[in-house]
Amino acid sequence: MKPPNSLPFVLLLGTIFGSSLVVSRFSVGQFDPRVYIALRLSLAAALHVTAYLFTARRWPRGRTLWIHAAVLGIIGTAIPMTSVVSSLQYQSSGVASLLNTLNPVVTLILAQIFLQDESMTWGKALGVMVAFSGAILLFTQGETGLVGLAQADWRGYAWSGAGILASASGSIYARRFLRHGDGFDVASIRMFSAALVMVSVTLSTVGFDLSRVDARGVGALLYASVFGTFVGFLMSFYIVKRFGATASSQTSYVMPISSTLLGALLLGEVVTRTMLGGMALIFTGLALLNWRDVQRMIQAQWRLRASANRG
Repeated sequence: MKPPNSLPFVLLLGTIFGSSLVVSRFSVGQFDPRVYIALRLSLAAALHVTAYLFTARRWPRGRTLWIHAAVLGIIGTAIPMTSVVSSLQYQSSGVASLLNTLNPVVTLILAQIFLQDESMTWGKALGVMVAFSGAILLFTQGETGLVGLAQADWRGYAWSGAGILASASGSIYARRFLRHGDGFDVASIRMFSAALVMVSVTLSTVGFDLSRVDARGVGALLYASVFGTFVGFLMSFYIVKRFGATASSQTSYVMPISSTLLGALLLGEVVTRTMLGGMALIFTGLALLNWRDVQRMIQAQWRLRASANRG
């Protein structure tokens, strides 16, 4: 029997997330970021409800599960998604996706502080410094990836930084309090709470003004909701379950490439030598962070192949 190969799933998921970022970049021209995220999360939450209604899954139970998953929805979903989309007002989807790849780097630093089962090695420390040097290169060179914005607006980097910190904090919170929870139940409660918070925030601040939205905006919203949020989250959970967390983390390499290429083709975003240099540094840092895990994954694949050949 041929051993499973994670590569097609990793490539597909990275492309889905990258294309969703490009779609979101287009959408900020028609939606206020808060309106866009509130609607996107609400549609994704409705799909989760539908899954419970038309499958054999039982509605998630347990007060502790609901509390922790709801908190995760706020700090790990609502805040990061709103921050990332807000950053797209000031920078290209390619630059935003490059900065977002620092998420595992920040997660490692926070894990070193708050989790006792994480250790910082010299290799990982070097990876952290190399990855951050890529982001520093983008910032110091004023890179935006946009034709009409020659100099970086600090708000783009600030929004990205806030999103990365919130997302990394959510990962630490989940590993500490939801490690043994059912993945689909956690994702569903997470989506419900995030949608509820963002709808409340939007109603109390800007309201749901859709006067600028045309058919393309509706299509973009539906794509980001169905594929970028609902399908993407489920596929990420599937990859972790079947192939492991290391395989899932490899989407960090695919997403910036897909968003940069699609952004250039569809939205006229620019790809500069600075962006390519920053990408190379960040990718090198990520590779150093995951080197031992990747080695173990490759060895496991070879053992599976050898076992299959003997069978």
